[in-house]
Amino acid sequence: MEITLLFLPLIASIISGFFGKYIGDRNSEIVTSLFVSISAILALILFYNVIFNHYENNIVVASWINSGTLNVNWSIKVDALSSVMLVVVTFISSLVHIYSIGYMSHDPHKTRFMAYLSLFTFAMLTLVTADNFLQLFFGWEGVGLCSYFLIGFWFKKDSANAAAIKAFVVNRVGDFGFALGIFLIFYLFGTVNYSEVFEQVPQIIDKKLLFLGIYIKAIDLICILLFIGAMGKSAQFFLHTWLPDAMEGPTPVSALIHAATMVTAGVFLVVRCSPIFEYSPLTLNIITIIGMTTAFFAATVALVQTDIKKIIAYSTCSQLGYMFFAAGVGAYNVAMFHLFTHAFFKALLFLGSGSVIHSFKEEQNINEMGAVYKKLPYTWILMIIGTLALTGFPFLSGFYSKEAIIEFAYLRGNTVGYYAVGVGIFTALLTSIYSWRLIFKTFHGSYNNKKLKIEQMQESPIVMLLPLIILSLGAIFAGFLFKDLFIGHGGENHFWGESIKFLNPLSTEHPPLWIVLTTPILVILSIPISYYLFVKNKEIPNWFANSNKPIYNFLVNKWYFDELYNVIFVQFSKKIGLYFWKVFDVKIIDRFGPDGISSLIKNLSIKASKFQTGFIYQYAFMILLGFSALLTFLILN
Repeated sequence: MEITLLFLPLIASIISGFFGKYIGDRNSEIVTSLFVSISAILALILFYNVIFNHYENNIVVASWINSGTLNVNWSIKVDALSSVMLVVVTFISSLVHIYSIGYMSHDPHKTRFMAYLSLFTFAMLTLVTADNFLQLFFGWEGVGLCSYFLIGFWFKKDSANAAAIKAFVVNRVGDFGFALGIFLIFYLFGTVNYSEVFEQVPQIIDKKLLFLGIYIKAIDLICILLFIGAMGKSAQFFLHTWLPDAMEGPTPVSALIHAATMVTAGVFLVVRCSPIFEYSPLTLNIITIIGMTTAFFAATVALVQTDIKKIIAYSTCSQLGYMFFAAGVGAYNVAMFHLFTHAFFKALLFLGSGSVIHSFKEEQNINEMGAVYKKLPYTWILMIIGTLALTGFPFLSGFYSKEAIIEFAYLRGNTVGYYAVGVGIFTALLTSIYSWRLIFKTFHGSYNNKKLKIEQMQESPIVMLLPLIILSLGAIFAGFLFKDLFIGHGGENHFWGESIKFLNPLSTEHPPLWIVLTTPILVILSIPISYYLFVKNKEIPNWFANSNKPIYNFLVNKWYFDELYNVIFVQFSKKIGLYFWKVFDVKIIDRFGPDGISSLIKNLSIKASKFQTGFIYQYAFMILLGFSALLTFLILN
């Protein structure tokens, strides 16, 4: 069953990619959607077995590398952690495949798009089922490659190409750190298999290494390098700049890759490596700080964005920050709980925004929308459900997971944990404000689109709405149904087994009442406040923006990270590149290499051609000279 689950998306990708033009667009859509849906059903069965039968397995598909002490198999590791990820990846992917049938109906390259989606799903499944770091890295790079393909799917758009390249390059920075971490693991442990590495970790706790002229604990260095990889893939602060630009890809791509699956790979990596991270308090504190900084930063930027997909993209970035600071305070299971619930409501919001864009004929500016809730009633209701879940409205899925993160950060009892609580609560308020700003500007107020008459607005087809309805059920019930399974009750949690290691058991105390009530109260109060600001009295936000231009411009320009990186890295790299091109390539390599040789041959050919006169006496003279030279050579030797 596990092998079928893993390879069905790959088979679907091959069929659609190589034989799509023979079987037709519709058959390609059916095959890819069907195969990935079967994988989703198998993943649910597997998840059921893990929950109720405590099923675990490690299936060796093939022997991959055997060289010296490096022995790596291609395996399918099934445990509690991988079973959760399998459900998230296959379930969201199957719904995105079905949704894409409607969303991409007018695109001439549907077979290529469906092939990319299925290939991405296979790479992600490879990543989460790995039992060693090398297979994990293979899947890691696979999803990065597919992300590049899908972001730049409309390759005739310069902005799409630029976004794809940006995503690829920024991720390479994180991947470089991740690769160094894997090299260091092999250097220290002589293996890259999870079980063997995790067993040996306690033996190197006091070992120090000289790195960049500084003596640092080996365990801290490993964890920091692994976390750098997670930062790139999960768009954390400093390596986040690629995620908003990635919205240039089709909306289903945003829902699949940049909401529910690929960007959660970094969180999965940290949780999978909890037996290593638990021995590095320094790295856990760094993870907490980076996570809460990302959560706050992305929320502030989302407040002033006008592109509907970029607002949700920054929301994703912010929620990933929550997951990381949950992992940073040692609540790995809570991080996975938020990852699980977030997949439902964030995919719902992305696909809902796609439904809006589809109805507005590719318009993405929320200032060009408004007053369409009666024209798009189903999309409106479904996006409100996603927004309520995202903001942590009481008793929806986001409420349970976000509250758990804040509570466990408080119960951690250290300074970093308390800071994380404050940032988390304030960020929750910001999240609620920008989320309702999106809803009110998109569906309420006055109709502002000048290109399309409101009478022309039509609701999306059922093939697009059905995935939204299914996701809305997860957004409503996932938190309530799975809270005890993921977090446990009264300190008891048998679900995770050995897949997550807790060196310091999580606190079983109850947090103060004010911690429990503050966030829900702020979330509820933000709804009428947002309605007043963005529907009833729009002059207040305009006045605030005009009277605080430096702050407003700072947020609109995303804290000027792109401009800063452009000055520090991009322009500098261009200057170095131009210098090496003009001096080394043109003046040295080309001059003395291919250009020089071809020029020399050309000149010699021109000289030699002068002997080709057509006169017999000249040819005879040349023969005589050659014969004389040959005789002289033979006599001398």
